[in-house]
Amino acid sequence: MITYIIRRFLVMIPTLLFISIGAFVIIQLPPGDYVTTYMAQLEMSGEPAQLEQAEQMRKDYGLDLPQWRQYTRWVGFEWFYGQTAENKPKAMFEGPKGMMQLEFGQSFKYNKRVSEMIWERVALTATIALVSIIVTWIIALPIGFYSAIRQYGVLDYVATFFGFIGMSTPAFLFALIMLFIANRYFNISAGGLFSDEFIDADWSWAKVWDLMLHLWVPVLVLSIAGTGGTIRTMRANLLDELEKPYVTTARAKGLTEWWLLVKYPVRLAINPMISTIGWMLPMLISGSVIVSIVLSLPTTGPLLYEALISQDMFLAGSFLMILSFLTMIGTLISDILLAWVDPRIRFESKAT
Repeated sequence: MITYIIRRFLVMIPTLLFISIGAFVIIQLPPGDYVTTYMAQLEMSGEPAQLEQAEQMRKDYGLDLPQWRQYTRWVGFEWFYGQTAENKPKAMFEGPKGMMQLEFGQSFKYNKRVSEMIWERVALTATIALVSIIVTWIIALPIGFYSAIRQYGVLDYVATFFGFIGMSTPAFLFALIMLFIANRYFNISAGGLFSDEFIDADWSWAKVWDLMLHLWVPVLVLSIAGTGGTIRTMRANLLDELEKPYVTTARAKGLTEWWLLVKYPVRLAINPMISTIGWMLPMLISGSVIVSIVLSLPTTGPLLYEALISQDMFLAGSFLMILSFLTMIGTLISDILLAWVDPRIRFESKAT
């Protein structure tokens, strides 16, 4: 298993390299750059846009360099052997740092280091996503289990009805409903993740507790959106496993019904849920953009949206790379959990 994990991490290196090339090319596809967008905004506001100012901004941000130089500087290749402004070679390890050195560049729009802007948002977003996945499983797996063993019962139809509602209703509509309920019946503001006095405060136990008090609204919204599909998947897989010959054989040998269900069919029926961790984690992070905007959450979604609109290359590209890395980490976690839950996968890997 250790060898397998090391091999997977080594495969991530060229994968992330190709993803970085694709992300950089896609971000550069729209005509113009951030300076073009900024100057257009100045003209729309009635302020004169000066050509000298635009050229100076492009020089300060490195946008006057060829695109391949912008890419190598962004990734961090030039740190190993870069060039000066006069295109003279620099000594090794004295060039500009990039993503390979955990330096994600400068945000054009906010004029801040990207690394100073993203880590707290990524941590908050990952927290919401992980708690949402756990809550989704806590709600959906028992309901799907009961619907399968009591097929066509009253609770099965009720779970199916609410499952279809959860699948068909947009998450942002749930967010608006939760805003109304929290304000009308609980007399609290459900927008944001912190109270006004904790927004800019340093982290403390009081701020963590305030976060817990506000966290339930976005978690509930995102969980409801994914619960319906998980219920249907669990129900369908468990019904399929219950029809297989090994279940009949286990019953014939006198195994109790509860132990039989938990020992074999349930372990195999949850395989699809475990295998979807790889895309479920980044989907919750990137797919909650509208929910984050509606609920005024300080997560990665709104910031990524603004970066893409303003062509803030370093900020948008950094978020895309982080999402890609989370996808690969989630896939690795899925594979390890599958090998742990399903003995057939372990035996097959050993045989191979």
